Amino acid sequence: MAMAGAKRIFALLDEEPEVDEGYVTLVNARKDETGALTECSERTGLFAWKHPHHDGTVTYTELKGDIRMFDVDFGYVPEKIVLHGVTLYAEPGQKLAFVGATGAGKTTITNLLNRFYDIADGKIRYDGININKIRKDDLRRSIGLVLQDTSLFTGTVMENIRYGRLDATDDECIAAAKLAGADSFISNLPYGYNTVLLNAGEALSQGQRQLLNIARAVAANSPCMILDEATSSIDTRTERIVQEGMDALMKGRTSFVIAHRLSTIRNSDVIMVLDHGRIIERGSHEKLIEEKGTYYQLYTGAFELE
Repeated sequence: MAMAGAKRIFALLDEEPEVDEGYVTLVNARKDETGALTECSERTGLFAWKHPHHDGTVTYTELKGDIRMFDVDFGYVPEKIVLHGVTLYAEPGQKLAFVGATGAGKTTITNLLNRFYDIADGKIRYDGININKIRKDDLRRSIGLVLQDTSLFTGTVMENIRYGRLDATDDECIAAAKLAGADSFISNLPYGYNTVLLNAGEALSQGQRQLLNIARAVAANSPCMILDEATSSIDTRTERIVQEGMDALMKGRTSFVIAHRLSTIRNSDVIMVLDHGRIIERGSHEKLIEEKGTYYQLYTGAFELE
């Protein structure tokens, strides 16, 4: 067992560092009386893309969360394309949901938005900027992630929430927990926010761990959000509490939701149905029900996409 573990460790150490040729960075900004953006060191809640140009000039573009994909093709290996001509538009503050069977390409799209992989063809633009020009750290800092699997570590509840943004104050962490709906159960823990979690928070229920995950994302205050099957492993009663936390988190933010249960995506601005790497239907819940296509069939069935 030790040899097998050592082999995996050395394989990780031997990995080549990620190549990053991005030069557009994310900065804190403020607007003057004329509406012009200026860079500042303190957090203002307003972010801008700092774009240096070849002639030595620098321009600032306000981060609004306008994300667009144009005819994107992608394959994890070149000979097997898994996304075919995907085009989508997420306007600032919109909530987009992806539904489809396992392997349809839902998670792949969100991986491409974070540049965990690079596309084979097409373009992805973030506030009008090609994401290949954006430094990866800054791109990923602007997009919060809430996944099905929670990642808690040994430490206090406060420290676990602060991991979303290491310079967050105690008051900001508590405010994040309240917004996420986690404050009530945290207050009932033996030492409240100073309760130490051990073994990835095994003493907490799955729903409570997910609420901490959401609180961490609130503390990070990312302008955009990706929620990937965030309620799929939670019972129906707990799901309602977690859903309220997710709704509070997504308010005013451009959000991409990968759905497992209908309740998660019904109030989305746009629902996209994927099948074998292609978007076959798009529209609101009401519009797709009227069309009586694939979404209608999923809706009238059990809506289980396993």
